Amino acid sequence: MSYQPPFSLTSPVLNLVADITEQLGRLSVLQEQEQSKSSLCLRRINRIRTIQGSLAIEGNTLSEEQITAILEGKPVIAPPREVQEAKNALEAYEQFERWQSGSKTDLLKVHQTLMLGLIDDAGQYRQKGVGVMKGKQVVHMAPQAERVDKLMADLLGWLKVSDAHPLIASSVFHYEFEFIHPFTDGNGRMGRLWQTLILNEWKPLFKYLPVESMVYANQSDYYVALNKSTEITDSAPFIEFMLGRILEACISINPKATPQDDLQVTPQVKQLLNIMHDELTREDCQSALGLKDRKSFRQRYLLPALEQGLIEMTLPDKPNSSLQKYRLTTDGITYKNRMKSS
Repeated sequence: MSYQPPFSLTSPVLNLVADITEQLGRLSVLQEQEQSKSSLCLRRINRIRTIQGSLAIEGNTLSEEQITAILEGKPVIAPPREVQEAKNALEAYEQFERWQSGSKTDLLKVHQTLMLGLIDDAGQYRQKGVGVMKGKQVVHMAPQAERVDKLMADLLGWLKVSDAHPLIASSVFHYEFEFIHPFTDGNGRMGRLWQTLILNEWKPLFKYLPVESMVYANQSDYYVALNKSTEITDSAPFIEFMLGRILEACISINPKATPQDDLQVTPQVKQLLNIMHDELTREDCQSALGLKDRKSFRQRYLLPALEQGLIEMTLPDKPNSSLQKYRLTTDGITYKNRMKSS
């Protein structure tokens, strides 16, 4: 294997792989037990959530209800470009199982489907330089256009022969794809869709996991992880981010992973759960909540959430460490998702 993208296998990455694998095992059992009409309906809903989330990241304002109406052939009052984006995405996901993740031909076909009627060079690698903008500032200048074909050939070639775990390989591919930025437009939605395709080849239930809606819910962190990986020339931060969202997606559709219904959660703890993402220090949490009183934060927010098992310490053996951070537990992720959907 001549090309090897740079990435590290950190402890959080390995722990997330283990947690996701456990959740997938539970979901596989449930899938075998529930081949009912309601189960098929849930899959359809999750597919629409996925499409809505991916398009929303790119600025599309259509709701899940509007995308459902488009799927059913009903008229929708919305900007024509946004309706076209939704139609394209629905068509692309309909063809999902026809593609192979290591195929350049399929990659270009999918881009053509996703960007039909939106750009002139749909289905073709870009022929000009592009940069990723944040306001008026260029935050990432993609490789020169003449290098794109070779870079993508190397990346697809690596994907075909890599022995990395599919959860890791798919995240590495996603990051590298965004770094190369092979198309003039549609790179974000293509990268997220292609990661799902890679995972679906490993476990078919990924076709119905609403991973992209979880990415949308943590959109700012998505870009932070991309930028941090570029800064250190190692996609580990992005791998950690994506695996965290995949775990959330698994938990969100697993009814047996939910905490007890009679769990009494205070408004303060709910506020804390709402601002939690990845790993945060006490100072980070207080700042996000706009709180200055350390004692009040500890007694009313932090300790109750810890006692109820909704958050946990990253260094449980050193509770007073200056390096201590806090993160959502599996139950905390589930409860947070339940709050969003209720």
